[in-house]
Amino acid sequence: MPYRLKAGESVAENVRRVVLEEIDSAIKELNHRNGAQRGEAIHEARKSIKKIRGVLKLMRPELGSVYGVENARLRAAGQKLSEIRDAQALIEIFTSLLDKYKNSLRPDALTSVRRGLEKSKRETEKAANVDQVMQRAIATLHGTSRRVKGWPLKLDGFQAIAPGLEQTYGRCRKAMSVVQKDPLPENYHEWRKRVKDHWYHIRLLEGLWTDVMQAHEASLKNLETWLGDDHNLVVFCGKLNAEPEKYGADNEVQLCLTLAEQHQKELRENAMSLGERVYEEKPRRFTQKMSDLWDAWQRQPGVMKEVAREQRSAPKKQPGKVASASITVAVA
Repeated sequence: MPYRLKAGESVAENVRRVVLEEIDSAIKELNHRNGAQRGEAIHEARKSIKKIRGVLKLMRPELGSVYGVENARLRAAGQKLSEIRDAQALIEIFTSLLDKYKNSLRPDALTSVRRGLEKSKRETEKAANVDQVMQRAIATLHGTSRRVKGWPLKLDGFQAIAPGLEQTYGRCRKAMSVVQKDPLPENYHEWRKRVKDHWYHIRLLEGLWTDVMQAHEASLKNLETWLGDDHNLVVFCGKLNAEPEKYGADNEVQLCLTLAEQHQKELRENAMSLGERVYEEKPRRFTQKMSDLWDAWQRQPGVMKEVAREQRSAPKKQPGKVASASITVAVA
């Protein structure tokens, strides 16, 4: 089933359904893939865990202490899976970087770096007890599934999601402000995490989408991708800088680092340009707009059309520049 709320269900029913569907999907991936497919299974399971945590953050004000317990368990399971996934992700980052700059590189450029990354991946997988990590993740997911029915979800309607929606949006603006004042890698990563939370929430509310909100979702997807690519490159450069001799010839490692840093600069410029437009509205105004859409969604399609016309007629800023080819690889 799609990752979204349905009009015919209460908020509590929607939340429980979406969470259980993502749990089932993650368990299925981890149970039925092995060998060459295991890396993809771990990647898909991690995505489902992140979606579940996105739901938890939306309902955090109502869940109270339950949020902290459930989120911590799922975060720990996801991090363990990430330790296995990251070695493969580094190779994918490297491949995407080569593809971006292929017109300015020789076909055999950076071959020693690739060999170093592939060797590191084999060593990581050998050292990790992959089957045990996957089984523990499955056990965590089963435990969450058993507790979902007991989650304290009493409110219904927009009031059930409004506090979490506004809180997450506000945290995005705050995280962006921190980056503007202090553009450290860890601040960019924190902003990326908050944007991802907001993106998940908008995806859950797909039934509310007018053409304006659809454009908002697309912008969030781009923003999360660019910030994610930036973080991937931070991890990649960190590995190469920490043990350059492990990843190839010195001249090739230095060239790879130069290309990565060049692309990071471009990604950050594009992310900030887009972020300033995405988070222009104050949190309360954003929440009110979503409340209007929710009310229209619950009443009748014709009302949604009227709200859409009003939103289209609102003043718009000129869009910023569009980023070039992205490096889209999941690294925790």
